[in-house]
Amino acid sequence: MAARLRQARQLRGLSQREVGVRMGLDKDTASARISRYESESMAISLESLFELAVALNVPPAYMLASSPAMANAILALGAASDDQQALLADLLNALNTMPTKERKAWVERLLESRKKSP
Repeated sequence: MAARLRQARQLRGLSQREVGVRMGLDKDTASARISRYESESMAISLESLFELAVALNVPPAYMLASSPAMANAILALGAASDDQQALLADLLNALNTMPTKERKAWVERLLESRKKSP
């Protein structure tokens, strides 16, 4: 969680103090609290985790992602509309049921076509 917090804070261009103040913490203690979360010297409650997600404008699941790739996928899904999220979820499920070689070929074609697009 600490890595996601730091990553999201930097992505948004916010200081530790700004994040803490957005969470509703006192401006004099906000920076120290966020610093403790980022250094993992202080555990974070579930309530505070949700407040952090709101303060950083990221889905709460992003804060709990187990890898950078998962975190990036959650951010991408979070930026999509509800209809787009449903479509992307269906696409991921379809890709996951394909044989490995076939899935790899589809993904390579998709990424290649994206490179060709202006």
